[in-house]
Order: sequence, then C-alpha cells, then structure tokens
Amino acid sequence: MEYVQQTLSHYAQAYQQLYKKNPRDLRMLDNGWVSVNGARMRATELEFLTQQLRIEYNQHLDQRRSMVKRLIGWFTKQ
Repeated sequence: MEYVQQTLSHYAQAYQQLYKKNPRDLRMLDNGWVSVNGARMRATELEFLTQQLRIEYNQHLDQRRSMVKRLIGWFTKQ
C-alpha cells in the first residue's frame, strides 16, 4: 500500500514538474492498481511512466541550456 502511494506521489511530482499543472484523476484502487486520467494500470506501469516523464523533463532542461549557451556565445561575439 505504501509503495503504491509513493508511486502516485512520484508521478504527481514528475507530472507537475513537466507540465506545470497537477494530473487529474490520480487515485489508488485496490491490489496494486491505480487510475490515471481514467486509465487503469498497475503501480509498476505508473512507475515506468514516471521515469518517462523525468526523461522528457531532463531533455527539456537540456534544450533550454543549449539555447542559453548559444545566446551567450552570440552575445560574446558581438
């Protein structure tokens, strides 16, 4: 039960970080099942989705850093 609650919490944090809003319809069902936006899945599947959200967020950060580095390089040449 604690594992499922922790998985839901981690997913909510990753979702909030990436999309700047809370996920809707995120709840614990029974026997290790959860509901996310109306989709029923196992907590282990939600853990995988959380990892994917974190990967997307890290890619987003890398893109932003790259853009800032290019701007700094452009301004230093001017």
